[in-house]
Amino acid sequence: MANGSVNAPQGAALPVAVPDALAGPELRPARVLVLGGGYTGLRFGRALAQLGVPVVLSRREPPEQPDASGLDWIGFDPDRGLIPDSTALEGTTHLLSTIPPNQAGRDPVLNHLGELLGDLPLAWVGYLSTTGVYGDRGGGWVDEASPTNPGLERSRARLACEAAWRQRGLPLQVFRLPAIYGPGRSPFAALRQGTARLIHKSGQVFCRIHVDDIVGALLHNLALAPASRPSTLILADNTPSPSSETLGYAAHLLGCGLPAFQSWAELEASLSPMARSFWSENRRVSSLLLQESLGYRLLYPSYREGYRACLEEEEGGA
Repeated sequence: MANGSVNAPQGAALPVAVPDALAGPELRPARVLVLGGGYTGLRFGRALAQLGVPVVLSRREPPEQPDASGLDWIGFDPDRGLIPDSTALEGTTHLLSTIPPNQAGRDPVLNHLGELLGDLPLAWVGYLSTTGVYGDRGGGWVDEASPTNPGLERSRARLACEAAWRQRGLPLQVFRLPAIYGPGRSPFAALRQGTARLIHKSGQVFCRIHVDDIVGALLHNLALAPASRPSTLILADNTPSPSSETLGYAAHLLGCGLPAFQSWAELEASLSPMARSFWSENRRVSSLLLQESLGYRLLYPSYREGYRACLEEEEGGA
């Protein structure tokens, strides 16, 4: 979730509104550290920077040029021995980690920075996980109260990392996410390039969340009193849908034709293990806790609103 680049121009205003409560001294972050400043982390950092909050982001290879948004960067790449010291983390009051488990299934942040985190004046810690921890439900619904039952190795690793974060005694919120989309991560490029695939598997749906609703939900939780923040929260839109349906709508927006229909039964044997695993689980995830109990209003309650916004930003030179 952390890797990739945002296609919004540096310093561009994002559609996410910063809650008024974050402008006040009680809940306003003094210094935010985003470990994993890629696609989602960067959008989150820029939204906070619009409020004038000091934000530091990490990457394996930090940008050489200063960010027009006023963001600061540090390097974090345990594979190359690039580990921030206590000085780089000093004064951090709010922390978001978007970094996935390593090849051994362990959390790189806790492995290399865990002791330092305990010395920081942290008022909030967010960890981005996956709804894959619920496993296959045959298309049935899950929510935060549903038991976890990860079937894929990468989801089991995520659940183990969640547990490791919880054991640290930090003011932690775990956010479980389905597929993330947004500008630069939409079907439009594949449709234009002729590489999109129209695959249908009977009964299969996928859940999604627009990157700006991740950012908006994170900011919404920061603006809540600490006692009101759930320890686990699903972030998802309201419209689980087949990929053939969403691709069809993207083609409609572009005014282009669809690729030839392909059935799952015809394709399964030819797909990579990763692709097959993507289609091996079928569930619907509910974000009613976020919306009804916490009062967050989705910017993009379905892929339809989200895709229209993606296309507008992509075609606007973003």
